[in-house]
Amino acid sequence: MNEIIVIGGGLAGCEAALQIAKRKIKVKLYEMKPQKFSEAHSNENLAEIVCSNSFKSNLLTNACGLLKEELRRLGSYLIPIADSLAVPAGQALAVDREKFAEEVTRQINFNEYIEVVREEITEIPKDKIVIIATGPLTSEKMSKAIEKITGNDKLFFYDAAAPIIEKESINMNIAFYGNRYEQERKKDEEFDEWRKRLELQEKSYINLPMNKEEYENFYNELISAEIVTLHDFEKREIFEGCMPIEIMAKRGMDTLRFGPLKPVGFDDPRIGKRPYAVVQLRQDNKEGNLYNIVGFQTNLKFGEQKRVFSLIPGLENANFVKYGVMHRNTFINSTKILDNTYKLNNSNIFFAGQITGVEGYVESISSGFVAGINAVELYRIYEENVLEGNNLNEEETNAKYQERKKVFSEKTVIGSLANYISTSNDKFQPMNANFGILPQLEENLKDKKEKNSKLASRALENI
Repeated sequence: MNEIIVIGGGLAGCEAALQIAKRKIKVKLYEMKPQKFSEAHSNENLAEIVCSNSFKSNLLTNACGLLKEELRRLGSYLIPIADSLAVPAGQALAVDREKFAEEVTRQINFNEYIEVVREEITEIPKDKIVIIATGPLTSEKMSKAIEKITGNDKLFFYDAAAPIIEKESINMNIAFYGNRYEQERKKDEEFDEWRKRLELQEKSYINLPMNKEEYENFYNELISAEIVTLHDFEKREIFEGCMPIEIMAKRGMDTLRFGPLKPVGFDDPRIGKRPYAVVQLRQDNKEGNLYNIVGFQTNLKFGEQKRVFSLIPGLENANFVKYGVMHRNTFINSTKILDNTYKLNNSNIFFAGQITGVEGYVESISSGFVAGINAVELYRIYEENVLEGNNLNEEETNAKYQERKKVFSEKTVIGSLANYISTSNDKFQPMNANFGILPQLEENLKDKKEKNSKLASRALENI
């Protein structure tokens, strides 16, 4: 056993591989691209970002922002890469997705401890320590291999990506720059040293205001537009965190105005009043010439996307460089088979990434981090056994691992996510980072920001 196998070159797999290599253990990283692509992937690079380019909030009073800071302090590789390739996004961390994937791929390829094998692996090695990080679009053959070792049926939910447009095609006579939460951030004096790193940009988002007539016209066309027909096996419940815009709209005329199109925090500079609704565009690349439509994940046919989204004031001549798509996401029933290090019960196998039921880019990276450093602990147990001439059986090896494994406090976001996916739950669904899964404070604070600040301080003390 002279190496650790990582299957899948996404965010979780790359973070895991780099953590293992950091500890001078050889890694064989399997990635099926470019031999084979999933329904949503098209780039040969590792760590390809498919949906939004946002890693979400950077504020410590946001659970995902706190998770990123935990990972920075713990020595994550991918979060600092994202920081170095950030594009303006206000309080959020958004990246140039192409440059991000290129840099992760470069660091993997030039690491002397990592060997990248560009082929689809369809059988899980039995005599190696393995991390399975094949993601939400796991291939059919690998899915069957996973079924064999887990003994559980797969669960499904469905994700949708938003369209991307060229900035120069936006009508800036209508659009205006600004961030909804800018005033709130200015009032936040917590974590001053940390906040110096944020470099908040004035031109964070491009905003497209709509009056009542414009909104209702857009709404009516959206709910009647043609969608891509799903296969029978795809007609399941859609995960709320990535609800397609057309599905959300059908819940009621004002649903979008209380969701991604809420006008709160804005005045239309043309009239000096709050608009009826606001569509936001977020910078998608370093050059700032591409923007994605925030919250507009969709399953509309491409022609319908062009027709309906062009009804939004300011996008009447929009040039769409990438249309939104819907694709299948797969996750295992982790609560029955994984522990809080993402290790499969009584085996040499770990899982990482969205296949475990953590939902989101940063959450996937965190799972890869935890799985990676714990795969190292298991490797060292086997290595010590050989050097010392021991012949421990499976039960003895597992007992030793329980003593040695690296478990993070549930008072941290990285620990609470690992705890969430490994705690019995008959209604298990994918979970984003959120303060609701952390143990609550002893004091009952009504002010949400103050409460989150104290939860964040407690988490970082634990880190």
